[in-house]
Amino acid sequence: MREAIKKSEVLIEALPYIKRFFEKVVVIKYGGAAVDENGIDRSVLEDIVFMNYAGMKPILVHGGGPLISKFMKKAGIEPRFIAGRRVTDKESIYIIDKALHSINQQIVKTLKELGTKAFGLSGRENGLIKVKKLQGGEADLGFVGEVTSVDATVVRQLIEDNIIPVIYPLGIGRDRNLYNVNADDVASEIAVALKAEKFVLLTNVRGIMKDKTDPRTLYNTITVGDISKLIKNKTVNSGMIPKAISCVNAIKGGVKKAHILDAGIPHALLLEIFTDEGIGTEIVK
Repeated sequence: MREAIKKSEVLIEALPYIKRFFEKVVVIKYGGAAVDENGIDRSVLEDIVFMNYAGMKPILVHGGGPLISKFMKKAGIEPRFIAGRRVTDKESIYIIDKALHSINQQIVKTLKELGTKAFGLSGRENGLIKVKKLQGGEADLGFVGEVTSVDATVVRQLIEDNIIPVIYPLGIGRDRNLYNVNADDVASEIAVALKAEKFVLLTNVRGIMKDKTDPRTLYNTITVGDISKLIKNKTVNSGMIPKAISCVNAIKGGVKKAHILDAGIPHALLLEIFTDEGIGTEIVK
C-alpha cells in the first residue's frame, strides 16, 4: 500500500508540469559514446514517449561518434580530430551519413515499438539545415560545416501530426555538398527556429559543477550571465564549453530554458522536467 501511495504522490507532483508543458516543444540532444548501432538507451526513449503521450512535442537530435569511427576504420580510414572536431574528407562524409542513418533507423524503430509515431531524417532533407564550410585555425577540417540557417517546415509538420522527429546532424552547403555538423549546434538552432519551451542536452555528467568530482557542487539553476563568468574562471572547461555555449545561444534565440543532464541516470528527462527538484543544471535568461 505504501508503495502505491508513493507512486500516486509522484503522479500528483508531475501534474502541474504536464499542464504547463502541454503542446510545448522540447528539443533533446543525445550523443557521445552511448550512441551505437543499437541506437540509444531505452529509458531515454521511454521518457520521450511519455512526454509525447503527456501532450508535449519532443524532437530528438542525435550524434553517433563511436559508430562513425567504427565504420571509418572498416573502410580503412583512421579517424582524426582537431580541437574536438572530426576531420571529414569526401569519402568520410558518406561513411558518416551511412553510420548516422543506421543509428537513426534503429531509434525510430524502437520508438515505434514503444507505441508512438516517429520519423527519421537528416539535416539535408527539405533544406532543414543549411551550412557553410567551417573556417578557423590553420588546419582544414574538410567537409565540416557550421549552421547558417534552419528551415523547420518539415519538423513543424511532423510535430503537428503528433510524430516525433528524429534528426541526425548533416547539412547542405551552398555548393550542394554534404557537411558534417556539430549535433549540439544543430539541436540548438532547431530549438531557436521552433521557439522551443526547452532545450535539453543529455551528456555523461550531472551538469555544471563547481567541482567536477563532487556532484554535491552541482549548480541547479544558473543564468546566461553566469555561464560567461564560469567559462572565464575555468569552472566550465574543455568539452563542457561548447555545450554551455549552445545552451546560451538557444536562450538568446528565444528558447525559455536549457538543461544539461546526465543521461546515465535512469529516466533523467522525466526527473528533470516533471519533478520539483530536478537532477541537472537548468540555464535561464
